[in-house]
Parts: sequence; structure tokens; C-alpha cells
Amino acid sequence: MGFCCPVCNEALTFDGKSFVCPNRHCYDRSKSGYVNLLLSQSKKGARHGDDKRMVSARRAFLEKDFYLPFAEAAAKLAAFYFPQNGVFLDCGCGEGYYTQKVAVALAKSGKNGEILGIDISKDALNAAGKRGSFDALAVASAYRLPLSDESCDMVMTLFAPVCEEELFRVLKPEGLFLLGVPLRRHLFSLKAAVYAHPYENEEALPAFSRLHLIQKKEIKSRIVLEDPTNIQNLFLMTPYYYKTGREDQQKLQALTFLETEAEFGLFLYQKPKDFLESSLL
Repeated sequence: MGFCCPVCNEALTFDGKSFVCPNRHCYDRSKSGYVNLLLSQSKKGARHGDDKRMVSARRAFLEKDFYLPFAEAAAKLAAFYFPQNGVFLDCGCGEGYYTQKVAVALAKSGKNGEILGIDISKDALNAAGKRGSFDALAVASAYRLPLSDESCDMVMTLFAPVCEEELFRVLKPEGLFLLGVPLRRHLFSLKAAVYAHPYENEEALPAFSRLHLIQKKEIKSRIVLEDPTNIQNLFLMTPYYYKTGREDQQKLQALTFLETEAEFGLFLYQKPKDFLESSLL
């Protein structure tokens, strides 16, 4: 199946070097394996998504499996519901840690399928391409997925933007959407160590009108960080770092030990087999 052309929506085929559609729109594949299908009017050289520093910190932190309970829960849920020979899309796959867990869980379940990943960050996909878990990777936006209508059996989005219209379009009837979000107390002790007035996260789930919630699960644990490098990597991989002043950053740099919450929510939605627009009225 793979991706389709972002210009004309025709299927892309790989000729050994580039992805080409029947209308001869051509997209080169990078050395690390991704293809850039992001249509953007921004200035040349503008950065999209996570930068190298953020990607490097996230990969270093996640590889130590501090978030393993959540990663395994997501992978187990995905593998249980994923159909044999289906199409799986990680929408906002980042550097691929969670997708790799899904790929391993699918293999253990004896299930084959096509695993696709998209992210807006080239730096993230450079890292993801080295994992070998994906059949295809593309720089693309969640708000304009380079996929044909009703082409995916399952889409997963963990801590990334969500566009219900695009999800509904690319999911097959009865297709599934797995969403992961941080809960209210996630990393609260980290914020308390840095900020004078820490705040809880907002649990603002998308108000889906055409996808039905069929299962939800909370995964809560505590992580103990005894290495300042791990503490720094955790902070760097979050949006907090880029919103924190020098004085608060210095507080973080002085930490040599941190115990904090790791609290996540998993939500599984399904696209109805038959959907009438009149049902929205």
C-alpha cells in the first residue's frame, strides 16, 4: 500500500532511489530511509518539529526503558486488536521507540502487516530509520496524511497532534485509533523541583464526533533517576525546557537525584462500519 503523492493523491512506487507517482511527481528517499512528503510554504531551511537535541535526548532516555510499562501496554493493546496482514500507521512516530515495541509485539503474536510512520521532524525520522521497524517513513503532517482513503487498519498517536478529519478519512470501516496522552500528575515532581508554582497537566482529550471510544486504560508508575544525565535528558525531551528561564534551568542542572511520576492514559477508538453524516445533526 505505502504512501500516496501529496500533490495528486496517486499511489507512490519506489524505483530504487525515489518515490514516483503516475503523474511523475518525484520524491527522493533520504539515506536514512524516509521520504519528504510535507507540502509547506515556509522558508527554505525552516525547522519543523523536534530538533536534533530534543530527538537525541528522547532517544537516550527512552532506550533506558523508564517508560517501559506504558510502551508495553500500548504495544500489547495494538497487537491484540491489529488484524493479520493489516496496515499500521504511527502518526507522529518520533524516533520510533514505541513503534519498535509494537513491531516486536506483532511478531510475537504471529501477525504480519505493513508498518508506516510519519512525523513532521526530519531529525526524528533520521533516528527512526535506523531502527528497522518501519516498511516506510515520511515527513508529513497529521493534518494532511499522505495516505489514500480507508487504507489503514490501525493508527497510533502518542503525545502528538490529532486531526479527526484525517483519521476518519484514512481509517478503514471498523478501523482503530490508539491515542496516548499524559495524565494530570505526569512528571509533577520534576516540575516541582524546577518551578516555584508547578501545575498539573490538562487532560484535554479530543472531542471526537465520528470515532467511538471502546476502551481506556491508565498506566501509572514512578521512575527513579540517579544520574544527572538522565534527569537532563528527561527535561530536554519535554516542551518544558524551551519554556524555562535560566534560573529554573540552573535548578534542574543542580539535581543529582529525582523520583517522579510517569502517568499515562491509553484510549482506543473505533471508526463505525456504517457512518451517516446525518448522525451528527
